[in-house]
Amino acid sequence: MANMQVDERLQHIAFIMDGNGRWAKKRGMPREYGHSVGSKTFERVVRYCGDIGIRTVTVYAFSTENWKRPEKEVQAIMGIFREYLATALKKAEDYCIHLMFLGDRSVFPENVRVLMDRLERETAHHPLTLNIAINYGGRDEIVHAVNTLIAQGKTEITEEDISANLYTAHCPPPDLIVRTGAEQRLSNFLLWQAAYAEFYFCDTLWPDMDEEAVDAAVAAFYERKRRFGGV
Repeated sequence: MANMQVDERLQHIAFIMDGNGRWAKKRGMPREYGHSVGSKTFERVVRYCGDIGIRTVTVYAFSTENWKRPEKEVQAIMGIFREYLATALKKAEDYCIHLMFLGDRSVFPENVRVLMDRLERETAHHPLTLNIAINYGGRDEIVHAVNTLIAQGKTEITEEDISANLYTAHCPPPDLIVRTGAEQRLSNFLLWQAAYAEFYFCDTLWPDMDEEAVDAAVAAFYERKRRFGGV
């Protein structure tokens, strides 16, 4: 049961899901275990956001820099991702979410890319949107948008041009960006889109994120006065 309902001021919330490895280490478990538990937290949090009326959720699943992590950890994350894709395909109608994938897909095997494309097409009629940022980097996204425009023959580029060619062109920019795990930085996440987002940082490690913690972030958002450069 949802504890609160949002209004039109909060249409898009984005999560930097930080702290899986530290959560596992505190329990004497390998980092991969933290990612496994964190994936269940992700599903629960996304469902709850939909329950309280948030129409778009974006999660930072894997950055372009995360390939530098130990091979065992990277393979565990990719395994979780492939498992999620397979489950999402089976339960697409139950989720009622339009799945979109943000990032450079060229690194993934063809069968994974095909599955990502299929999920985007077959869930497009759903009213809620879930963006999964995987092999994603904010700088890389902007470069990709500019190169796309150059390929189209553009010689002058506007802000609107760039926005229309970002991975997130299908949705509004985030109103609120939440980072768990006590760190206070964007880590190359939604750099263009975050221009006027509100930020909420909390000490909670991602596997411990729950409905009450989401409510706290939302309550903090509603305490802010958003001026968008005005007074």
